[in-house]
Amino acid sequence: MTQQLTESDGGLFAGVTRVRPSGFAQWRALTGRIVRTMATKGELIVAVITPLVFTLGFYLPLRWVMRVRGIDYGQFVMPIIVLQTMSFTMMSNAQIAAFETASGLNTRMQTMPVGRMVPLLSRLSAGLVRSVISLLAALVFGYAIGFRLHSGLWQSVLFCAFSLGVGTVLAIGADALGCLTKSPESLSQALTLPTLIFGMLSCGFVPETGFPTWIRPFVRNQPISQFSFAMRDMAASGVSWHVLWVPLVWLGGLAVCFVPLAIWASMRRA
Repeated sequence: MTQQLTESDGGLFAGVTRVRPSGFAQWRALTGRIVRTMATKGELIVAVITPLVFTLGFYLPLRWVMRVRGIDYGQFVMPIIVLQTMSFTMMSNAQIAAFETASGLNTRMQTMPVGRMVPLLSRLSAGLVRSVISLLAALVFGYAIGFRLHSGLWQSVLFCAFSLGVGTVLAIGADALGCLTKSPESLSQALTLPTLIFGMLSCGFVPETGFPTWIRPFVRNQPISQFSFAMRDMAASGVSWHVLWVPLVWLGGLAVCFVPLAIWASMRRA
């Protein structure tokens, strides 16, 4: 309506086409900015080195012990290597969100004609790029220690998609914490401890029988163990619904909690 009145009156802006902001173009620009920043700061190189460190650190100390027990440890430990690698993407997203909030970039975006969900989606998309690079590197290093995807194409695709799904859900929760905390340093320390605790107290490194009897129920039923069970089956003979539904419930429950929190934290005004 304003445009029609201006053109009919022959005013200063007569004949000027109204510019409509493109959410897709904004998302593409902001995502590209974050990816370029990660590339120039060497974070994408770290995304490749991280799974190598995990592969060597997790596989070498226990491979002989597990071989005595008749366990192909390269095949056994690979899911937890991938999950720990995804956790570093979570920390990266948290730091990016905290920096953008502390520097005032999020507040500035709220005063501009930028889609309200665009900053959050761009951070998650950039995190997904890092996750894909880390996952590919982890599979290459896993191949070197004997890990194989034996179950065929679709189960292999499911293995990769599930890994990225876990990484994305964790990144959503970490993004919310980053927007609320505004301190990249303290947030990184806060996320490292629960990651290590849930990783070590899981069936990702050793079978359930390797833990004391009193703690086995927690070890068996916590999400990291359930994720690793499903991913092992995806890489072996194929996962069944009987095994898959529990990690899917965990993943869906985490998404239900994290998504609204991340949206609120990203769009709220300080």
